[in-house]
Amino acid sequence: MRKPDLLLASQSPRRRELVALLGLPFEVTVADVAEFPLASETPAATAVRLSQAKAHAACPERGRGVGGDFRAGLSVRVIVACDTIVALDGEVLGKPTDASEAKSMLRRLRGRSHTVYTAVTLLNPVTGRTQTEVSETQLAMRTYTDAEIDVYVASGDPLDKAGAYAIQHPGFHPVAELDGCYANVVGLPLCHLTRCLRAFDIQPAQDVPAACQAHTGRHCPVYAAILL
Repeated sequence: MRKPDLLLASQSPRRRELVALLGLPFEVTVADVAEFPLASETPAATAVRLSQAKAHAACPERGRGVGGDFRAGLSVRVIVACDTIVALDGEVLGKPTDASEAKSMLRRLRGRSHTVYTAVTLLNPVTGRTQTEVSETQLAMRTYTDAEIDVYVASGDPLDKAGAYAIQHPGFHPVAELDGCYANVVGLPLCHLTRCLRAFDIQPAQDVPAACQAHTGRHCPVYAAILL
């Protein structure tokens, strides 16, 4: 049996679905990292720091530290870790702690524009080499009603999502306009991941832009600029 190329350091079912579109064998693990921004840290920098921390947390030799001896690592070629940040006016909106906070976040986002960043980090468990890419998407939310917020929050869907929403939710449909990568907002920008993989001489087995567009049902205007 072929050994997996990738170890995905995420329990997100959405990220598992997206990674599967690469056509590469992979396994899944959990990376236990405290997710919070640091003082004076930009949202993009927060995403980068946390994605790198998750990649190292998923490595069995994580106690050696960044750049340490990883030779006793996994039988996978690379570890893949991600962190997605929702930023409104430069403020990071994390995962809500309860329904009340979820409603508050959704009211703040309603009818306004914000930015979603996802940092993708690849870590070679043998050498300790890393590669990180950051995707940025601009979004404008529609003017959903308080009643719609109540129904959506009652479903429980917002409670494990940064910014308290899922762009792909079939009932809520929170986003009115989007400029950038749609998969980035779901939690894993596949073209940026592909660029990282190429840096490690790993080529996806599928046509990534075609597979992503078929999966999301959306035309992507940005993939060609990313995958030059």
